[in-house]
Amino acid sequence: MRTRTFGLVLAGGLARRMGGGDKALIRIGNETILARALARLTPQVSGVVLNANGEPARFAPFGLPVVADSVPDFAGPLAGILAGLDWVAANKPDLEWVASMPGDCPFLPRDLVVRLHEARKAEEKPLACAHSGDWRHPVVGLWPVALRDDLRHAIVDEGLRKIEVWTARHGVALADWPTEPVDPFFNVNTPEDVEKATRLALSLS
Repeated sequence: MRTRTFGLVLAGGLARRMGGGDKALIRIGNETILARALARLTPQVSGVVLNANGEPARFAPFGLPVVADSVPDFAGPLAGILAGLDWVAANKPDLEWVASMPGDCPFLPRDLVVRLHEARKAEEKPLACAHSGDWRHPVVGLWPVALRDDLRHAIVDEGLRKIEVWTARHGVALADWPTEPVDPFFNVNTPEDVEKATRLALSLS
């Protein structure tokens, strides 16, 4: 039986290496990265909330709820995860899990959520994150809503910013994916990455 889980797309970054702006709205071929990511994520979850700071209207065409960080000064992805957990607790109180992903991953696995749950159950850990090749992807993770107050304390009272420091306190399982024919967690950080992602998208179509 599939564990009901809500999706969270983190699009609150500053995109410094791209000269600013929203990486999620960059086009790969004829679709934005966000549209490609949502096409893969949405069938796996009970719904999706988007974490983004600034004017939410720029995401209006996607028809998603948009929640900003509650922690000021761009506190990083942990602040976005906290915002998503708080939104789900307030709006979907029957759901206990949130699966997060960054807004710059156009090739997200279509089995992401089920594999993350399988990993945390197998390792008996409360958290799970993705792994491919030699890399962990801590932003691509599974989060219990019940830990949101602990996360808020870590961010606000301790000034914690590193995801892996916080997840290590509780225990995090790894779900592994192959990197061929494409690393499913390839993310777009530079103009060169846009070109590479466009080539990859053509090869997979």
